[in-house]
Amino acid sequence: MPETRIETARRLLEKELEHLSQEERRVVERFISRGRVARNVATEFEDNLTLGQRVADGFAQVIGSWRFIIIQTVLLALWIALNVTAVIFHWDPYPFILLNLAMSFQAAYAAPILMMSQNRHAEIEHLQAHNDYEVNLKAELEIEQLHQKFDALRDQSWVELVHMQQEQIEMLQRLLAERPAPAA
Repeated sequence: MPETRIETARRLLEKELEHLSQEERRVVERFISRGRVARNVATEFEDNLTLGQRVADGFAQVIGSWRFIIIQTVLLALWIALNVTAVIFHWDPYPFILLNLAMSFQAAYAAPILMMSQNRHAEIEHLQAHNDYEVNLKAELEIEQLHQKFDALRDQSWVELVHMQQEQIEMLQRLLAERPAPAA
């Protein structure tokens, strides 16, 4: 008879209880109750973001785009061209100190905001890795139980095969015993 889910879990728990972490115990409990382990961590995480975190992510998405880089490059080239040629007004002569100040100001605010967004994404990846571990652990338990069921079915099939073979041998022996002796 194949081992049930509860028997498999109990056997594993008894065998490895001291080695299991709290999270692993929860996975085993979900295995026993057939509870779901897999979940969309990114969606769960995004549902709990504050306004500041959403702004930081949006800011990082804009700053990290080709569109932003192209627009910024065009604006910088225009700034330099207008100041070198002094077509309109010479507001920032070479070495473009005002431009350097503006770029430093932009970098001073952009870097920490980008880091906040990166840290949040790293945390999401960490949670996803932890979720993957739990899913893999439950899958391992499920596979082990399937192996046990297949082994039990194979053993049962062998017993039935041996029993049928035994019956065939007995039938052949009866046929041989009932057969008349050849005339000499």
